[in-house]
Amino acid sequence: MPQEDARAGSFWNRDFIVALLGYFFLYMSISLFFLLPLFFGQFNTSKGKVGLIMGIHSVMAILVRPFFGGMIDVRGGKRISLWGMGILIATTPLFHLVRDAGAFPLFLRALSGVGWGISMTATISVCSDLSPAESLAKSMGIIGIAGLVANALGPLAAEELIHRFGYGALFNAVLLFLAASLACILFTREMPRTDRGKPSEQRFLRTVPVWALLIISAMPVFHGAVRGTMIYFIALFGKSIDIGRVGPFFVVFSLAAILTRFGLGDLSDRRGRKRIIFLSAVIISFNLFAISQVRTFGMLVVTGFIGGLGQGLIFPALSTYIVDFMGRENKGLAISLYLSLFDVGMGLGSPFFGWISDRLGYRKMYMAAGLFLLVSTLIFMARAPRTETDCAPGPREHRKRGTS
Repeated sequence: MPQEDARAGSFWNRDFIVALLGYFFLYMSISLFFLLPLFFGQFNTSKGKVGLIMGIHSVMAILVRPFFGGMIDVRGGKRISLWGMGILIATTPLFHLVRDAGAFPLFLRALSGVGWGISMTATISVCSDLSPAESLAKSMGIIGIAGLVANALGPLAAEELIHRFGYGALFNAVLLFLAASLACILFTREMPRTDRGKPSEQRFLRTVPVWALLIISAMPVFHGAVRGTMIYFIALFGKSIDIGRVGPFFVVFSLAAILTRFGLGDLSDRRGRKRIIFLSAVIISFNLFAISQVRTFGMLVVTGFIGGLGQGLIFPALSTYIVDFMGRENKGLAISLYLSLFDVGMGLGSPFFGWISDRLGYRKMYMAAGLFLLVSTLIFMARAPRTETDCAPGPREHRKRGTS
């Protein structure tokens, strides 16, 4: 079948590259907004309110992703991705009208969260359908590299745009990247879904103990919470300790994660999901403790590198753990649930840790975030079910059995 041929070949076929560019441009449009807290800072609003405005974006993505994840498994991702991008394109120009940190920007961030939740999930599904099926963690890692590159370049570009031209240019750049992403997905060939079978999420969910679901859910939630804390508050933290620019932090963060995924992207395929999840969570927790002690630009850059190392390991391991747990026939739903749980953490963690920062300061906020992730990981390791890959088969045996 054509689908089998495409999936058995190289990652770097024409359709996969075009889809990957579409995901990159989509992620660039979102990463430019990582410095939006500086825009709201000029209105002298509280950090907690800034966290709420930024976090509502993730909360709305949470609400839509599970529904559209199941739809993707049945209908495919291309059309659904275009729907989400349409919402983002319609919303972005309205940021030019924002004059305070009140209800209007909160509404815009909520609406853009809906578009982001739909388009990101569907675009990842389109990319993964066009990549080889025998190494899921490596596939997800390579797809994630596009997001990491955007994660590095977006804040750096945003700083330059803001300093040179103001926030209006930032909003225009977001719109241009969205248009580029839309064009790429329009020209991407979507693979037929006749070989997938009927998704079985309802049958699956009836057989899974509630305690297992709660423990598994905790990991992406806590990971999202601490990731949001790092991204949404690092610019304000840097400013508070007289570090003028934080763009290099995002650059080295993403470079470290990219290098990790190229060299170790399939590590959980070979060594087991839970082992790599534990290792990466420990690295991220340690890095949050290190950020709490940052006092110089050099120290900030070092923590960016360490954080990128942990991020480069945890995303392919944790996302594919959930896919393994739910089954390949539910891949779209599994990816959407992972992203939704991650965004639960982003959405709830931002205002929560912002509240901690208002009362205790940035340094104790980062220490608390590291402790929360570490405790969550220890519970996960002790109680979460093992998947087949956690038996750590050798590479040859693993390829024979598959990863599901």
